Amino acid sequence: MRTPWRTWGLALAGLAALLAGQAMAQPAAHTLLGVDCAAPPIWHCPDANCEPGFVTQPGATVEPKTRRTFFLDCPADYRPGDKVNLVLSLHGGGSYANWQRNYFPAMDVKDKYHLVIITPGSPTRVWMPSDDEYLRNIVDLVVAAVGKASVERFILAGHSQGGMTSNRIICSDYFKDKVDVRVSLSGGRIGEVTPAGRGFGAGGPAVWRSGEPYTPPPPFRFPQPAAGPPGGACDYSFIFATGEYEVVPAATSPLAGKFGCGPREQLPDVIDPKPGYVWDPTRQDPGTDGWGHYPKSGRALVYQFPKCRDGRVVADVIKLQKGHTEGYEPNVTDAIVALAVSAKGGKIAGGAWSPPPPPPPEPSPFGPPPSAPAAPARPAG
Repeated sequence: MRTPWRTWGLALAGLAALLAGQAMAQPAAHTLLGVDCAAPPIWHCPDANCEPGFVTQPGATVEPKTRRTFFLDCPADYRPGDKVNLVLSLHGGGSYANWQRNYFPAMDVKDKYHLVIITPGSPTRVWMPSDDEYLRNIVDLVVAAVGKASVERFILAGHSQGGMTSNRIICSDYFKDKVDVRVSLSGGRIGEVTPAGRGFGAGGPAVWRSGEPYTPPPPFRFPQPAAGPPGGACDYSFIFATGEYEVVPAATSPLAGKFGCGPREQLPDVIDPKPGYVWDPTRQDPGTDGWGHYPKSGRALVYQFPKCRDGRVVADVIKLQKGHTEGYEPNVTDAIVALAVSAKGGKIAGGAWSPPPPPPPEPSPFGPPPSAPAAPARPAG
């Protein structure tokens, strides 16, 4: 007897529902802490005219102890046990997590360099010692998720006040045996710089309001670290990047001397036909060269102190005709990350520290999922 089409339809619908339920019960193939690594990065600025609503986003991953959020980006083909390079990227004073994420868009090269990128945000928009616990908790959480043996390098990056914060915390008890590379994005150099004298900060009052000639503010000088070993009482590779209109780094470096590097050499220039994603639109009437104008294409000079002892990397990157706030262009971002991942790593993987186990998943407000009915008992015999 033929099976009626209605019966076939009901059977197929039931099978589809069963398969859909099974798919929902299984995590996506490439996930990390609930983030779908294979999906395009959320809140990624377009190539031009990034809206304010994008850059103020706080991130969607929750740090369970402080209940504060952060952005987590991971390689599209990530699988548990994969080797990764961990990046903690800190925004500058007055900024936001997603502004930093698009200012230094390491997420664009996360697949190429196997990056797991943490971009946190401060609720006061300025990093303070009271934020340190949150930063430590995030590192604990992510390293526990990927496995300490899978972390090839830990790269600590920061822009402006975020770079100064990285300088403050890198040799702390928590971070000194974990961070392999520090990337300072206009956040202070270990070694001398010459201020460009092209203005800095908020610029002047709007021309149409003041009615007076504009007087540029005095040149900005980064705070110099206290006396002591170069870079503090711990060792790490160091990459300094800046705009030509901010400061120009000297041809010498105390870190290069500490690690026995050779004299600084110039590498090939980095050409970027494409501009960066973000800028500071609030300080353009008039702006200053030192603070930065609108994004534009450009050229960057790259210098490295070669043959450093113990696999260390010490380098300077200078973005020509750029200031403090024009976002990093794609190719210079790639060049900086390439320098970072060429440095020696292994502090986390080879160290004595292990992250605490992640907290258990929070119970659903709707209660536990229904359990499958028990199979009927088989008759004896």
